[in-house]
Amino acid sequence: MIIKCHVLYAVLVVIAFSALCMALLNMPLKASAEDQFRQNVQITDTQYSDKLVVQLYFSDKSNSFLTSEERTLVHSDNPAEFAKIIIEALIDGPREGFMRTIPAGTIIRALYVTRDGTVYVDISNVIKDSHPGGIKSELFTIYSIVNSLILNIPGIDAVKILIGGRESTTLAGHIDLSFPFKANMLLIR
Repeated sequence: MIIKCHVLYAVLVVIAFSALCMALLNMPLKASAEDQFRQNVQITDTQYSDKLVVQLYFSDKSNSFLTSEERTLVHSDNPAEFAKIIIEALIDGPREGFMRTIPAGTIIRALYVTRDGTVYVDISNVIKDSHPGGIKSELFTIYSIVNSLILNIPGIDAVKILIGGRESTTLAGHIDLSFPFKANMLLIR
């Protein structure tokens, strides 16, 4: 009986020692992942300067192309904060008689900019659930966001759209959202 207790204690000590070793071995992995995140994402303090005139891209009345609407917005030196301000203005919709490209009620869930100039925009499911559909409307929704960000914020070269915190294959069944988008000047008139 005493031997069984000693064996049981020895097994428990080995298990505890193994768990401690595993915890110590995994610590550098967590630290390196956090360091990798900090290297890839620009972390800056948000500073707002006065205002800046930007071009927001909405669909024209005939839904044939994107056209710009000049808007004066609060400007932030932080590209991620300024990108949020621009997208919120797109969600608010046009003021000059153009057509809305993003459904009302859409919310920005998260947004961050990597050091390589890619902005990741995580938008609520409302954009998908309330989208009118059609390849042209889907194209204009995507490039309304992409062109408005890339053409107004220096250092942003590509836009990756996420929906509901996840990668989505499409917005409304037509255009592949797997890869980041570059600006498309051919859609603008």
